[in-house]
Amino acid sequence: MTANLRIGIGYDVHRLITGRPLILGGISIPFEQGLDGHSDADCLTHAIADSILGAAGLSDIGHFFPDTDPRYKGIDSQEILKQACAEAARMGFSISNIDTVIIAEAPKMGPHLAAMKKRLAATLDMQVSAIGIKATTHEKLDDLGKGLGIAAQAVCLLQAVS
Repeated sequence: MTANLRIGIGYDVHRLITGRPLILGGISIPFEQGLDGHSDADCLTHAIADSILGAAGLSDIGHFFPDTDPRYKGIDSQEILKQACAEAARMGFSISNIDTVIIAEAPKMGPHLAAMKKRLAATLDMQVSAIGIKATTHEKLDDLGKGLGIAAQAVCLLQAVS
């Protein structure tokens, strides 16, 4: 028997490097560094995709989009998110809401949160009000606190489609 509600959690982290754009939540953020990765390295979108897949009881994005496959080199993470949503729908679920947190020392995320929510809502075909995005620092602790990378956590609530 399938539960009517399912919750999933996602986490992702990428190192900051020079020479790449900074993409978070599907938008480009002006900054002197970007995230390193096989795709566009959008750790916020990756965490959301993993939370959706986890709530549906499926494997993580590495299973669906392996970084060893050249087809996914530089892929827009919004495509990964669309696929995660489609997989959840295939399993009989729709997204009720998503809540996230970005962990970054810099740049300041506040000015970009509304645009991220709007872009993610469009990708997921859901209301902006059903997506929460917060930002915090790592209080100068460890590599994230030294500004060497950015991480994101996400929680997703899925509801069985009747």
